[in-house]
Amino acid sequence: MKADVAELLEVALARRPDRVGHAAFDLLADDDARAEVAALHEDLTALALAEPAAMPSEGLRSRLLATVHGAAKPKRALLVVDMINDHLVPGRILEVPRARDIVAALATRIVEARRDGIPVVYVLDRHEPTDSDLDDWGEHAVEGSEGAEVWPALAPQPGDHLVTKPSYSSFFRSNLEAVLDSLTVDTLELTGCSTEVQLLATATDALQMGFMVEVPVALQAGTSVEAEQSALRTMQFLVPYKPAREARMLRASPA
Repeated sequence: MKADVAELLEVALARRPDRVGHAAFDLLADDDARAEVAALHEDLTALALAEPAAMPSEGLRSRLLATVHGAAKPKRALLVVDMINDHLVPGRILEVPRARDIVAALATRIVEARRDGIPVVYVLDRHEPTDSDLDDWGEHAVEGSEGAEVWPALAPQPGDHLVTKPSYSSFFRSNLEAVLDSLTVDTLELTGCSTEVQLLATATDALQMGFMVEVPVALQAGTSVEAEQSALRTMQFLVPYKPAREARMLRASPA
C-alpha cells in the first residue's frame, strides 16, 4: 500500500469526529483501499453490536436527548442568495452560467416554502455607483439598476423578506441576523450563487453564529463544477459553533 494512502487510512480510522474521518476517507483514491476500510468498519460495527447493551450515564443521556429534541423541530428559513440579473443574464461581467440551471428547481422550492410557512429571505448584493468595490469586480448590482433585481422567475412576493449586503457574506454589514432573530430561526436552507464565494462565506458566518446550515445540491450554483464541489465538501465538514448554537436554541425556545 502506498505511504500516502496508508496515512489517510490512519486518519480515517483514528478516534476523531465522524465528519473528519469521512473527509479523509473521501480522499482515498485507491478502490481496494476504500473497500478495505469499508469492510473494517463493518467488522467493527458487528463487534460493537455483539457486546451487551449498556445504559448511558445520566449526563450522556441528557446530552443525547437534548440533541434529539433540538434536531426534531428545526425552525428554517429559506435563503435565496444573489440570484440577480447581473449573475444570470448571459454576457454580464459577473455571470454565473450554472445559476440558470437551478432556476426551475429553486422556483419550485420557494413555492413549497411559502406553502409550508417557511420564511423566504432574499439576500441581494447591492452597491452605490461610487462603491470602490466595483473597481475590483466591475460594475454590477448597482443600486436602482436592472442588474441588481431578482431574476424574474424567482421574483419576491408580499410576505417575503429582502436583505441587501455589500460583499461576500450575507451577514456582512446587513440586517440579516436581526431578520432571522425576529423569525426565531435556527436553521438556514442556503441556496443561490455562487457556491464558492457568497454561499461559503455566508455559511461560515452562520455556523459561527450558531445556525445549522443546509445546502441542497440541486439549489446551488458555483462558477465551475470543481469550485462548487470543493465548497460543498468544506461546508459539509463544518458544524455550528456549539456555545453559539446553545445560546441561539435557548433564545428560540418558548418561555
